[in-house]
Amino acid sequence: MPDLPASGTESDGSAVIRVLSYNVRSMRDDRAALARVIRACAPDIALIQEAPRFFRWRKAAAWLARESGLVTVTGGATAAGPLILSSLRPHLVRTEDVLLPRTPGLHQRGFATAVVRIGGARLSVLSCHLSLAARERYDQAGLLLDRLAGMGEPHAIAGGDLNDRPDGPAFRRIAASLQDSWATKPWGGEYTSVPERPHQRIDAIFATPGIEVLGAGVPMGLPGITETDLRAATDHLPVLAALRVPAA
Repeated sequence: MPDLPASGTESDGSAVIRVLSYNVRSMRDDRAALARVIRACAPDIALIQEAPRFFRWRKAAAWLARESGLVTVTGGATAAGPLILSSLRPHLVRTEDVLLPRTPGLHQRGFATAVVRIGGARLSVLSCHLSLAARERYDQAGLLLDRLAGMGEPHAIAGGDLNDRPDGPAFRRIAASLQDSWATKPWGGEYTSVPERPHQRIDAIFATPGIEVLGAGVPMGLPGITETDLRAATDHLPVLAALRVPAA
């Protein structure tokens, strides 16, 4: 597998960043394996889904950040599960956690969002976990696009567990406006569910058209990542993308 570009700031101020999207299933599995996988991916920004939301959830999020070599940015219970972690490289401009309209009988959903500056680049960031119900999921895909547009930044990324495949209505709604990083520049593995028998791609990282995708996919074979850890960490496989964000 070819190397995924490392993070860095280029002479024109543009930033090459690594972005990770990972459903951690409330950290109910092997926490040490989970932290090792995240650390080996060396993300500048980690978009987490199913972060702990209940008893002492902040303590659990802080543990995950610390053991992964990252810091907490925003989200968790206040966003109904989505969480954003980062390295010390991004400069935080602002954050907002958003709760979405809820269908009676279904889980509350939300977005964790932030605006960050890295080098001369500035971008919006969104972590999401869309509904299991098709109608609600499609509506949430539209709300995701509206939220990114409303954040007012020239570039944006969104990632998460879509609970939809690339040929599904919600996935296609997002991909009609944003670059699906795997489809744009595939790298590593494709399928994200389930670790024991990967057969579908329901997790993805998207980017606005002005961002250059340098590679994206499941980091199979990345140094420091073992198949044992990937199976033990959670019930999803992570998606890692390298992106070049132009200077503002």
